[in-house]
This record gives sequence, structure tokens and C-alpha cells, in this order.
Amino acid sequence: MTIRITRIARRRTGFALATAVATAAALLSACTSGGTRNSAATSSAAVPVRQGGAIVVGAEQEPDCADWIATCSGAVWGTYLMDVPTLPRVFVPRKSGDAWAPVPSEVMAGEPTVSMDGGKQKVTYQISPAAVWSDKVPISSADLKYTALQIRDGKDVLVKAGYDRIESVDTPGPKTAVITFSKPYANWKALFSDTSGFLPSHLLEGKDRNAEMKDGYSFSGGPWKIESWKRGASVTLVPNPNYWGEKPKLDKVTFQFTADTAAAYQAFKSGQLDALYPTPQLDSADQIRNGLQNAGSQIDPTSGNLEALWMNNGKFPFDSAPFRQAVSYAVDRKAIVTRLYGSLGVTEPAQSFITPMMRQYSGNDFSRYTLDLGKVTSLMQGAGWAKGPDGIWVKDGKRASFSVASVAGNKRRELTEQILQQQLKTAGFELTIANTTAAELFGKVTSQGTFQLGLWALVDTFPQPRLDTSFGTPAIPSAANGNSGLNFARIGFPDLDSALADFGTNLDEKARIELAKKVDSLLAREASSLPLDAVPNILLWNRKIGGPLAINPSSGPWWNLAQWGLAAA
Repeated sequence: MTIRITRIARRRTGFALATAVATAAALLSACTSGGTRNSAATSSAAVPVRQGGAIVVGAEQEPDCADWIATCSGAVWGTYLMDVPTLPRVFVPRKSGDAWAPVPSEVMAGEPTVSMDGGKQKVTYQISPAAVWSDKVPISSADLKYTALQIRDGKDVLVKAGYDRIESVDTPGPKTAVITFSKPYANWKALFSDTSGFLPSHLLEGKDRNAEMKDGYSFSGGPWKIESWKRGASVTLVPNPNYWGEKPKLDKVTFQFTADTAAAYQAFKSGQLDALYPTPQLDSADQIRNGLQNAGSQIDPTSGNLEALWMNNGKFPFDSAPFRQAVSYAVDRKAIVTRLYGSLGVTEPAQSFITPMMRQYSGNDFSRYTLDLGKVTSLMQGAGWAKGPDGIWVKDGKRASFSVASVAGNKRRELTEQILQQQLKTAGFELTIANTTAAELFGKVTSQGTFQLGLWALVDTFPQPRLDTSFGTPAIPSAANGNSGLNFARIGFPDLDSALADFGTNLDEKARIELAKKVDSLLAREASSLPLDAVPNILLWNRKIGGPLAINPSSGPWWNLAQWGLAAA
């Protein structure tokens, strides 16, 4: 399960890990039988397709809601299945050389312009004259204004970062919007592009947006429309007949919820599912290596996925930096990564909270945390802890006992937790497992901060860092901000907040790279949480499907679904 803390841009992991995954992809390509093809970073050949037909795709997770502004929209699969195919965005992530970069989408008449007026940053947006909603009403500057104010002024908002700096939104023309910021905002390209696109004001103004959207919606500003959402079963997309851009080749795409990865593989091999985007599990490499008949595949190491141990800095015992550091030295991350991904050639842990997709921003500061029981003892004793009769640390009558929370049923994470239990017990810590459903974990536990240690992945959905959304004090969910933040680990201290503030306002890219590395260094110094590994992306498809199939590490594999089709005879 991946979350959209997930939908917020994070950053990369160590270069060594990316290299290992790339090597693994090459090895798999050499070993694969049965016609399965792997590529580290390239799309499939654009197989000619015919018009019409339908496919069924496996989806690992069902989103909790389809109101992409609200906190209930935290699961990244909602972005993949419904948000990206149906809602317009100002910028979209596209490959530029060896890197990913935001480029203006076809809803825009051109790239927005940035100017300074009286010391205040202004961004002017020009919307394409051809852009219309599915009811043929023009997409307008009023839609940008409506969306901006819904996020800036609303309650129960997943991410306010950047929008909270908007001073005003002017609409001098139906296709022109001008946003003025109260103070400079370096990540302005992520607005109306990352955690949400923009919404039709003529349909939602004056209504309860969440009530209108949470169970799906009929409007669209993209190539697809939501035909149906059958809770617990599937989401079905059909073409938007009034889309002004390239129209879909397929008549229908059904995303069938298949949370069990092993069952999904079986359904794919039997032909019940035509494509999969599986989270790598223990048997993934074996499944691919043994051959998937009549199937194509892609393994992409340049992912935006980072698995980490999230320590709740606001809750005992992780409210102590020495305790967090001791736990970090008690974990043999290399052993965990080798056990999980050794068959893919991946043995090196992540050493940064920056994902491979944005490796230019990352440092290597977490490399200090290797297994060292001597440092565990020194840190714990220095903080007033002593070993009890059973070998568990004790202080003031409290044991070094804590629980880890993740999504129940994920075999890879369950194995990780079992390894952690053994490693931590050897170091004098008692770990219990408190897994729950995705909806409970990301709808309540994380936002309310009731967990002690968490295990989940941070997923970038935009190729520009937005560190403030996951690590800044203002992003800690609270009653004061309407529980809108994504800093579930409750990380916050003065010099980190200062570095994040500089990072968020500095418009010079070279300076931002250095500031991002400084943030990473501060996070490592305090052992605020512990990165484990970058999770490679895997795409599998039946060869009856054609078109330019390729993984977009920001937007998922369905970013160009309009170009997919049934292979021409």
C-alpha cells in the first residue's frame, strides 16, 4: 500500500540503490523466459492499436474517496485511477533527457509567467481557448480561483502548502488568472498540478464539494470520465466525448480491486487481468524470472517511492532524539533490504528522504546509521535507561516497548516487521505489531498521531521537492490547521523549520539543491525517522495491449491511458 504523503513530493534515495535496481533489471531481462521483456527506464515499443475494445486492469488499493482536496484522498491509487485521467492540471511530469520535469499540460495556452511586483511574486496563467469541461462549458480562470480558495480557506484539506501563501486570485479575463503570493513560493509549479488539479466552479460553487465528489463524479476535464465506482469491486472509465485533446482508443477500462498481490499475479497469468502495477513482493522477481507467457514488463528504478520507518516524534518513546538514534543504530537496514529485494540485486538501503526520481537534491547523511549495538548501549545509558532482567531497556518504570503500524495483509511489510522484531529485541527493545486497514491507518491513525512507529511508503507525484509538506512543523496535522498536514511523524525543530522556510522561498535552483541537502542532513542528525529503501516500479501487461506503454514515476502507469489500445491484428 502506498499513500499520497504519497501524493506529496518527497525526494530520492542513494544513488547506489538506483544503480542496483538498474543492474537487477538488466539481469532479469537476461534471465526472463516466455517472452517477457524488461526495461530499466524505457517504454515499450509503440505497438499499433485499433479503435475500440475494453480491458481490465488490476488495482492494488481502493481509494477512500474521490474528493482530491480532502484528507480522505490520501491514497495514491486514487490519483492513478481517477484523478489524473479526469481532471486538468497546469503542469504534468514528463521525461526530459534522463530526468523528469514539470511541463505545461495541453489545458494551458503556454507556460505560466512569473514576475515580481512590489516585492511580491505573481504568476499569470493562460488557459487554452480549446479547453472545455465534459459538458462543453469552457475551462476558465474562475475554475483556478475556485480551486485555490477551496484549498486555501477550506477545512479538512489534505495539503495547503503553497496555497496558504496565496494573497489574491484575480481573473482579468475568462482564460486568464493571476495569483499573487504574500511571500515567494519556490514550488509554485506544484499548485494545481500535484496533489490536485482544478475543479469546475460552475458545477461546484456554493455546494458541498466533498458530498458532490467523494463517491465519484460525472464531470471531466480530461480524456476519461468515471462511468461507475462499485465500492469494494471496481472503477470503470469511459472516454470523455468532449475532450479537446487526443481521445482514448479504448471504449472502456475497468480497474478491478485486487489487494492480494499473489492473487493478482494468478489473475494476470490466467488472462482475467490485462495489466498490473504491483508493489514488489517477495515472489515478484521469481514470477517474472520464471516467465509470464504472452506478457510484457518494465522495471523502473527511477521511482518516486520511498519505504521508511516513521517515528512519531510527538509520542513516547520516540519524542527523545537519543532514543530515536539508538533505534536507528539497532536496525540492520542492509539485512532487511537484502532479504526483501536481494533477488532483484538490491542490497543497499536508502540514505536519504529524497526519492530516485529527484536524486539531484539528495545527500547521503543516513549512511551513519548502520548496525552498532555499542552505540545503542551508549545512547540509551546516556539518556538514563538501564537493561531490565529480561534484557529490555527500562527508565522510570517504563519499558522500551512500542508498536509498529502498517497495512494488514501486505506480506512484504509483515516480513519486515518480523525481522525488525528480532533485530530490536537483540538490542533491548520490545516491538509489537499493530497493523490495520489502509482506511483506518491513513484516515485516522496517522492524522491523529496515535501510532508510535509506522511502516509505509512515501510516494512522490510531482518531480519537484516539497519537503515542507512532510517535515515542517506547520504540516503537523492538528485542530488548528484542520488536520490538513502530511507531517504524520510530528517532526519539527527550529533549525529544520528555518531550513525548510528558506527552501520554500528561494527561487534559485542551485541554492534549493543545497538547502534540500541541508534538510536531509538535519533529519539525519535528529534521526527524525529512518529511510529503508526505494521501491522499484513494475508494470506488467498482456501483449494483446498495444500503444506506448511506460511508467511515469510521478503519475503512475496510466498517465497516457488514452494512447493504450488493443493491438491491431
